[in-house]
Amino acid sequence: MRGQVIEGTVASTDMEKTVVVEREYDVYVPKYDRYMKRRSRVAAHAPACFDLQTGDTVRIAETRPLSKTKSHVVVEITDDGGEA
Repeated sequence: MRGQVIEGTVASTDMEKTVVVEREYDVYVPKYDRYMKRRSRVAAHAPACFDLQTGDTVRIAETRPLSKTKSHVVVEITDDGGEA
């Protein structure tokens, strides 16, 4: 695969054929000698072969621009959110 591959949690499935994947990371703040939590949200194309729900952990890969905000596509579900 070319481009970046990101792992994150599905935050929203409200749009058709699109999911919002969110990931949290820590940023060091030298002034306070501490870490601060940051969050990034990426819109990704959800193919029809995946049944995605909010809370699923997924892997997304970069692709050509699919729309104004979508440049990633879901390639794998790594965890289904613990639903039985």
